[in-house]
Amino acid sequence: MANVTFRNVSKVFGKDVKAVDDLSLVIKDQEFMVFVGPSGCGKTTALRMVAGLEDPTAGQILIGDTVVNDVPPKDRDIAMVFQNYALYPHMNVYDNVAFGLKLRELQGFFWQITRFSQARQIRLDIDKRVKDAAKMLDIVHLLDRRPKELSGGQRQRVALARAIVRKPKVFLMDEPLSNLDAKLRVKTRAELIRLHRQLAITTIYVTHDQVEAMTMGQRITVMKDGVIQQCDEPETVYARPTNQFVAGFIGSPPMNFLDATIANNTVAACGITIPLPTSHPATALTGRKVVLGIRPEIIMDPATVTGKETTGGNRFRAHVDVLEPLGPSYVANLTCDGQVLLAVLDNSTKILENSDVELLIREEGIHIFDADTGEAIREPAEAGNLTSV
Repeated sequence: MANVTFRNVSKVFGKDVKAVDDLSLVIKDQEFMVFVGPSGCGKTTALRMVAGLEDPTAGQILIGDTVVNDVPPKDRDIAMVFQNYALYPHMNVYDNVAFGLKLRELQGFFWQITRFSQARQIRLDIDKRVKDAAKMLDIVHLLDRRPKELSGGQRQRVALARAIVRKPKVFLMDEPLSNLDAKLRVKTRAELIRLHRQLAITTIYVTHDQVEAMTMGQRITVMKDGVIQQCDEPETVYARPTNQFVAGFIGSPPMNFLDATIANNTVAACGITIPLPTSHPATALTGRKVVLGIRPEIIMDPATVTGKETTGGNRFRAHVDVLEPLGPSYVANLTCDGQVLLAVLDNSTKILENSDVELLIREEGIHIFDADTGEAIREPAEAGNLTSV
């Protein structure tokens, strides 16, 4: 096993297309790290540089203690799982899984003839590893089938088995679930988490899906324009985003952003006035324009909650434009003083579409961002890590 280290790594395509910009990050031994961000943010380019499929323009990449910038991909001891499975259509499942091992460990025909006993032992070992991986992924009954006879989920498990049998230092996974339907994605996510716990191999997983990132990663690295915006545990990234981009990208439905003003130890926006603790650094910015971030799930129907959170000055009125039923909850599309908000309301609410209602906000769940830089303004005790280098 090994950690993976990026030291001031940059990748420029052409003259001025900077896909990755001065990336510094340590992925710990046996860690499941997820790179997440919108298309074009540099996450796949970073993965491909670890694999040796792209050369860094600047900086160093280390696997363990070895700088691998000039090491060929085949000698990096990594295994990669692709988005499109990349199975050989003319081979059955067994041969697809075993092919890479045979290529690496069995030499030419003449060598196998002259070293028959050694070659036979290698083939027996390969057979055991293939069948063990097949048992682990529940594809033993598929070993004689060809890829065209498999479903999407079965093909993905074959691709995973092919990577597992290698017993590499590092797994690299490039959006491996994006071709699966929603139900199968949920099931396969759980299988990947279980496999990582069982195999304990350092894993870098790339996705644009923040739900995958939050549910799978031990840490997640949020990227934008080739630059790390925040790297931390999923719960920390969600609860204490370092800037407005991270806050808007992580969370579903996304965070609401309102133009707001600080005044008299409060933050006020579109008829919403929320008191701030005296220790909050935003209280020193009286009269300053800021951005108020409100997650949809902290907006509530007062009729469905009880306790002290139903009192205080954090109530506001809004117009309900659309209610989207999700079973246990509704997503409410609201208009408040000309600004649009989303709220997640309990399904016991009696609120109706096209009505004016009173709602409340759970004060401790708000976020405040600098209107110019987008950086979070929060109490020092809440400060999170940016890169964990």
